[in-house]
Amino acid sequence: MRALVAMSGGVDSSVAAALMKEQGWEVMGVTMKLWQGPDGEAPTAGCCTVSDAEDARRVAARLDIPYYVWDYTEEFMSGVVGGFIDDYRTGRTPNPCVECNRTIKFSRLLAHADALDYDVVVTGHYARVTSEDGRNRLWRGVDPDKDQSYVLSMLGQDQLARLSFPVGDLTKDQTRRMAARLGIRTAHKPDSQDICFVGQGNYRQFLAVQGVVPTQGPIIHQDGRLLGVHHGITNFTIGQRRGLGVAVGEPLYVTDIDPDAGIVTVGDRSGLEVDEATVENMSWVDRPVAGDLLAQYRAHGRAVPVEVSQEDELAIVHFAEPQEALARGQTLALYLDEEVVGGGIIRTTA
Repeated sequence: MRALVAMSGGVDSSVAAALMKEQGWEVMGVTMKLWQGPDGEAPTAGCCTVSDAEDARRVAARLDIPYYVWDYTEEFMSGVVGGFIDDYRTGRTPNPCVECNRTIKFSRLLAHADALDYDVVVTGHYARVTSEDGRNRLWRGVDPDKDQSYVLSMLGQDQLARLSFPVGDLTKDQTRRMAARLGIRTAHKPDSQDICFVGQGNYRQFLAVQGVVPTQGPIIHQDGRLLGVHHGITNFTIGQRRGLGVAVGEPLYVTDIDPDAGIVTVGDRSGLEVDEATVENMSWVDRPVAGDLLAQYRAHGRAVPVEVSQEDELAIVHFAEPQEALARGQTLALYLDEEVVGGGIIRTTA
């Protein structure tokens, strides 16, 4: 049996490769080059740095497995980065990691696995896949602090059938201890925290570098008062409190962004509360599920009770208690206890 392992240069994918090798798989390691600077130079932070690729290469050498770097920068730029830019231009708050997993990382790796006659694609995600009666099921990782099932919530049966997440059964501490025991150089390497292509800057700087020209517009209070002028809706996200450019002697939050009119609305915290979300582009792990479920709308947020119904191709998610700062464009993942049943993109809130 042959396993194609996506190696980022971090400890999780390093241990995933080691575990597959220990289990007797014929393993090949691959680093996906997804991003480069505007002049083609390798980034110094985020993903795809020279040091990350070198770490992955040295781990592969330690494990005595073949290793390659595959270039996906064109697909990543046009799909994930292009979508990220378009979303912010239209007042949405995207999660590029979910889109990358769905349309680039797994789809492209699975296609290459087919071409090269590999049986499974392996990553270092903290999640679990099981198979029962011919159906594949996606679960949270056993480490609640590192669980990454949220960013995998839009994967389907065909993809899950050929994916393996070996560290999903481990805690992060166990992963690091195993890496140290095996003499893997990434055992104590810090986790990456940033959106890979934004790196250590912020998304506003990134958008400016990408040529996004902001357009001025009004900032209005939720009671209708004109408070000032902003310098582009791309500078704002729902729930934002700092850097609003206006002050009225009370805490203010961004409660709405109207991309067509260019209006940013601010108000008190109560204006952030929503009772319902309409979710589009729903991708069900197996089949549509309705009724009482749990919903998670941030990568490291808590899951909250919801009631879900279907309306045409949309999922209508009603929260048991009001939730704050849901934004159009965010991914919303649905769970039945610890099992992921699907995910989609928030279209509207009410």
